[in-house]
Amino acid sequence: MTRARVVVFAMALATLFALVPGSASAQKWYEKAVKKVEGRFTPAEAKRGQTVTFSLTVELNEGYHTYPLFQPEKKADGMVNTIKFPAPDKLIFVGKPEDPKDFATKEEPDLDIKELRYCPGTVVYTRKAVVSPKATAGATTVKLASFGLNVCDKNNCFPSKAVPVEAAFKVLEGPAVPVEKAFAEEVEKALGAK
Repeated sequence: MTRARVVVFAMALATLFALVPGSASAQKWYEKAVKKVEGRFTPAEAKRGQTVTFSLTVELNEGYHTYPLFQPEKKADGMVNTIKFPAPDKLIFVGKPEDPKDFATKEEPDLDIKELRYCPGTVVYTRKAVVSPKATAGATTVKLASFGLNVCDKNNCFPSKAVPVEAAFKVLEGPAVPVEKAFAEEVEKALGAK
């Protein structure tokens, strides 16, 4: 093989690897698009049996948008972010996750979608969690099992990126308080499964 062919082959190979999702080049969009991704509990400390709210905040730079967890139309099901919550432990996630309330909508006639929801700016997803009545007191870190983030600009949608998310929490000393009626059955089921 001549030197020129080796150089052309090497350049073609480098270009191919740059386009593979998950490679460093394919993921550079993340640094340009995302200001921060943060998990937080409110309140950040509570007694056993109390309900708290987990918030996942995604802050995007101008010109980029992301998606909710749920779309109203089946044809838009691929245009969502995905969150997998951890198995019950010191905190038991209950109810369903909630999308941001301040989403925008547009029509995508080429895809036969009448209402596509998307989220520019700062996006907050929430879900309730109950402090396990069996939890030991003390500080802990709760890590999501996974968070798949999808981001687009006005011209492109980028490969989905798995973003690690964790949040600090403290189980307070003292006796457990009664679990809210709305979540009592879910908590009981989760404790029975352990």
